[in-house]
Amino acid sequence: MNELNLEQEFKIILYSKRIQNFNKNQAKKYLIQILKKMMIKDNIIKYFVKNSIN
Repeated sequence: MNELNLEQEFKIILYSKRIQNFNKNQAKKYLIQILKKMMIKDNIIKYFVKNSIN
């Protein structure tokens, strides 16, 4: 459950290549964007789980 599948490993490689040449400020902004997207994804999952029970 805590391991990544092959597709996720590939995405990690793509992200690594994308951020390789970022400066510190760019990296911070990118990290915040990614965290925001993850939180939105969590909210969507929670919404569907909550509404599927009712």
